[in-house]
Amino acid sequence: MKKFSEIIPREILFPFVLLSTCFAMWGLSNNMTDPLVKAFLDIFDDLSNAQTALIQNAFYGAYFCLGIPGAIIARKYGYKKGVLAGLGLYILGGLLFYPASLMLQFEPFLVAFFVLAGGLSILETNANPYIIAMGPEDTATQRLNFAQSFNPIGSLIGLFVCKFAILTKLEVVNAQKIQGMDAEALLVIQKDQLDIVMTPYFIAALFLIILWVMIAMSKKMPAVKEHDHKAHVGQTLKDLFTNQNYVFAVIAQFFYVGAQIAVWTYTIHYITGQLGIKNSEAMNYHMVAIVSFSIARWVFTGLMVRFKPSTLLLAAAGMGGLCTVGVIFAGDKMAFTGYIPFVGTSPFTLGVACLISISVFMSLMFPTIFGLGSRGLGEGTKLGASGLIMAILGGALLTLLQGKLIDVFGGTEETMLGLATAKSYLVPLVCFVVIAAYALFVKAKKVEDIVSE
Repeated sequence: MKKFSEIIPREILFPFVLLSTCFAMWGLSNNMTDPLVKAFLDIFDDLSNAQTALIQNAFYGAYFCLGIPGAIIARKYGYKKGVLAGLGLYILGGLLFYPASLMLQFEPFLVAFFVLAGGLSILETNANPYIIAMGPEDTATQRLNFAQSFNPIGSLIGLFVCKFAILTKLEVVNAQKIQGMDAEALLVIQKDQLDIVMTPYFIAALFLIILWVMIAMSKKMPAVKEHDHKAHVGQTLKDLFTNQNYVFAVIAQFFYVGAQIAVWTYTIHYITGQLGIKNSEAMNYHMVAIVSFSIARWVFTGLMVRFKPSTLLLAAAGMGGLCTVGVIFAGDKMAFTGYIPFVGTSPFTLGVACLISISVFMSLMFPTIFGLGSRGLGEGTKLGASGLIMAILGGALLTLLQGKLIDVFGGTEETMLGLATAKSYLVPLVCFVVIAAYALFVKAKKVEDIVSE
């Protein structure tokens, strides 16, 4: 059993805490953003499910576009400056929400989301391998899982902010809409709605300025030991593309992020459709899912001292797929009353329970795939990290695909939303099959025994 000091040596504890705060902050943005797909559907009445999914397209498409620039920064200037560059762009994106809210159009928000997420891409491209390189390689996956355990804490904060500072306030404003209201009055209401959406992002940007200064001024950020820095980029890329484990890890990460974002983006669609409740009430179930995700990530991190990461990944992918089958076929089956902390008794169905359970099994996947895919890359880790972050594009493409399926299955009709959303969960089901295949590959090739030269 590994000791805590072997996973996180004492001399890197403070830098580890600063970087872990970054992990929490991108969790906050991700989970404030997911429920807004449904919110923008209500703010802009002329948008379809597929069109509002462009939020995720802009958000996770930025991860793809900025992944390689993030790796170039890491390669040329080091991980610390890469982290600062990512945070800086994240701050700019948050501040852009203010002018976007003044324009009363959907497209400027897409620009703000793209810039913000571009910063997250550079940040993650540098922060993840920085955590891996901070300590011994044999504890790298455990260390990354531990750092990633702070991500769902930010996710929870993001959900609370989204529920109480955005969705609940939006419902109050939406109630002011009256059929036949003139265009000028509707614009006033829309301005109020967009101000509500803008404010949390703007405040988050102000907090990030403080974090940026702390990291920039810290003298304790470790200088990571470099491998042969003379390796040509072309040769490094060739080595990466011929590394079967790395390529499969990128594919698995693409499908994992696609599954996570699709599952969470359409949670509110599914629950409002199945249970006939309001968006803000459906957020209670989404928060239960994220709390479960948070707790499970800590549990899985603890289990890694006894079980190989690939074993846990295989089990989680299998159970995630099984729960997804329940979401598809048991949406309105076995209705019962459950209890949600701080909310009280609430209606459930078997499908809703399965939907929440998926988050438990997704919790270890991203850092585990990232850690396993980085095994033995050496100097290629910096460019390799960009590929594993660019794979987050799956969150854009597969979420858009699921949104189109909802429209195809009849989700444009409010009465059909629950059934159409249930059928669309075929997309995450396929994703879990791919992840299970990668876990089997890792076990067969004994990837966990590989050590960098």
